[in-house]
Amino acid sequence: MAVKKKATAKKKTTKKIATAKKKTTKKKVTKSKTKKLPFGGYAINFAGRTETVEQVFGNKPIPPSEMTKRIWKFVKSNNLANR
Repeated sequence: MAVKKKATAKKKTTKKIATAKKKTTKKKVTKSKTKKLPFGGYAINFAGRTETVEQVFGNKPIPPSEMTKRIWKFVKSNNLANR
């Protein structure tokens, strides 16, 4: 008697494709009806000024924090900021 061979079923190899569907929610942008001014509400105009940088800052090296202080001192003393 001959031995019957079992039919060997091939294993199915399935490749799992990761289809991650990301939910994209759009944020609603609310625009204010008033025009937003730059620099927190200040509009600064340096047009027509004749002062040099050396006149505003001096001729010695200074740190950036001191530069900011001197710029605002100059702007406020010459009424350049419109608020």
